[in-house]
Amino acid sequence: MKTKPMSDSGAVWWGEATDEPPSENFGALTPAREDHRRAGQAARPTEICKLSHHSMSLARGWTTVIFAALFAALLTLATPVHAAIPPVENLLPADTLFLLDAPDCTALRAAGHQSPQWLFWNDPAMKPFHDKFVAKWQAEFVAPLERDLGVKLDDFTGLMQGQFAFALTRNGWNGTNDANPGLLLLLDSQNKSNLLKTNLANLRHKWVAAGKSLQTETLHGIQFSVVTLSSNDMPGVLAKIFPTAQPVQELGKENKPPPPGKLYVGQFESLMIAGNSKSVVETVASRLTGGSNPSLNDNPVFAADRISQFHGSPLYYGWFNTKDFFNVLAQIPEAEPNPDAPSPLPAIPWTKILNASGLTGLKSISFACRQSHEGASADFYISAPESTREGLVKIISANQKDANPPTFVPADAVKFFRWRVDGQQSWATLQKMLGEISPMASASLNSFIDIANSSAQQQDPNFDIRKNLIANLGDDWISYQKKPTGTTLADLNQPPSIFIFASPHPDQTALALKGVLGMGASAETPAPTRDFLGRKIYTIPQRPRATAGGTQTAPRSLYCTASGGYVAISGTQSMVEDYLRSAESHAKPLRETDGLSDAIQHVGGTGNGLFGYENQRELMRSMFAALKDDPNSTGSMNNVLMRMWSGSLGDWLDFSLLPDYDQVAKYFYFTVYSGNANADGLKFEFFTPRPPQLRQ
Repeated sequence: MKTKPMSDSGAVWWGEATDEPPSENFGALTPAREDHRRAGQAARPTEICKLSHHSMSLARGWTTVIFAALFAALLTLATPVHAAIPPVENLLPADTLFLLDAPDCTALRAAGHQSPQWLFWNDPAMKPFHDKFVAKWQAEFVAPLERDLGVKLDDFTGLMQGQFAFALTRNGWNGTNDANPGLLLLLDSQNKSNLLKTNLANLRHKWVAAGKSLQTETLHGIQFSVVTLSSNDMPGVLAKIFPTAQPVQELGKENKPPPPGKLYVGQFESLMIAGNSKSVVETVASRLTGGSNPSLNDNPVFAADRISQFHGSPLYYGWFNTKDFFNVLAQIPEAEPNPDAPSPLPAIPWTKILNASGLTGLKSISFACRQSHEGASADFYISAPESTREGLVKIISANQKDANPPTFVPADAVKFFRWRVDGQQSWATLQKMLGEISPMASASLNSFIDIANSSAQQQDPNFDIRKNLIANLGDDWISYQKKPTGTTLADLNQPPSIFIFASPHPDQTALALKGVLGMGASAETPAPTRDFLGRKIYTIPQRPRATAGGTQTAPRSLYCTASGGYVAISGTQSMVEDYLRSAESHAKPLRETDGLSDAIQHVGGTGNGLFGYENQRELMRSMFAALKDDPNSTGSMNNVLMRMWSGSLGDWLDFSLLPDYDQVAKYFYFTVYSGNANADGLKFEFFTPRPPQLRQ
């Protein structure tokens, strides 16, 4: 018979014979190797008939087995058995502000190694690109960092076997005192506790050898090493990425240098505890040794989110205590005006910004990521009761309406979203928010509208933006994009796309939109209007923009039309024409894409008011084409990605080494997402099906 996989550690590797299907939770089972299967097979009938001739041999064999079992039992009794480390929510204090937790690093690692992204990165076709990047990573980041820290990173990354957590706690911080939030890092090495002990001892020796001030303090029976840190202790390679801000001397005021920080590092059985203050590590030490101080699990907001959001063994999750965090920020007093350095702009209190934007009405924000044989999923949740929603939170709350891709959205769309929010209600909420934050900002908005009205009324005396445009906003907002028409980075940044929104009077709204968007164009620039399939297409010239090199962009135009209860606008004329002819087109719509209906079920359907789609396979195809077309395009890439080191990004990312895209296309597929607003909060769900070629 086949050997069944054992649980609680390791990973299931696909393609190996087992009696049970692979686990739905990667990393939950150990490998079932073929040699183990053969070793565990029962004796064949032809061998059973020979037992009588080997009875003495079998007796000796059974004696050996029994002796080995007794010896193993004695070893077990002689070895101290440690209780499992409690879950992180039972160790962290109740005043935790932020938590990022991986409950099982072994499972996370196993899942990561089976993810399409990992398989893509380690595909033989990617080896030239991969090897050059890794060599640069090791030489210019890892090696200098290890030299500055005096440790080998592998000594500690290999210890990540059980849970790993990073947390931010209140630690007495209230916005008005000198206390700072506490930082905590917890790492469970499980069966590598002896190695953890050795590595921490080596680390202490290196600190002493480097001349650092090192002390020892025992808290609840756990010994902690305490080292004093200063800004000069930041490794040089990290200082390049995160440069220390230069102190600013305000006129008439004396700057106080920040006190030196401290790092507490200790070990309890297999758990490493590191924190930036005595009080923050002491709360964990107390809980580990039987203390009853309130834990994070006693926080009712976290407890509710844990039950509703963190079920099903997520690979990792995060939680943000927005209620406490924003309430503290709201208590920060206004800065006293400095007569020696007056500000030209009026100061806006934090309280006004947070209250008007609706952030103080939030309870928490959380996310959880999971992976199964069907694909990868992520849930993002905002705990915000409907009765307390204001400002931005109220604006993004979708209505419970159909968000399925309309039939006019073609199957070759690479991006799509549909959002069901009331445009007029959102505009009223935006005006209210600006007025509460700053009456000046609200006045500036109304002044802009009045200027736009005056400009448009030169052509149409009856024109009124509030009446013709804002009052005509509907509750259906749609956008879709096709793949770029060229292979340059400029083409990649300006793909054909169209934006469509519902309106009770679309013809009037389209004409009003033409007037508003054409305000910046020169009066001498012609703005033709043409008929197409019985509808009008308005051309709206745009003023050229200045580039970083001092030149101007080529003249561009927007194109606007109205049809079927919607207004459509695009920077590509053919997109508007395709939209108008979609009623007569027999092209395959996006909603009939293979695999889409199944994926939609993983995000709760399309009836919750928000739905989106991204064809990552085609988007990556365009990206590969653009990068291979111009392998030296890192100058443009540096403007998008941060320039992390003094060297060029091209020294790390050599796009000329990328393989032909068809060799790695199998690792990419598509992603769907949805949004749902109910009485308790807002939930956004994302799902990426596993690519068909990787399901074998």
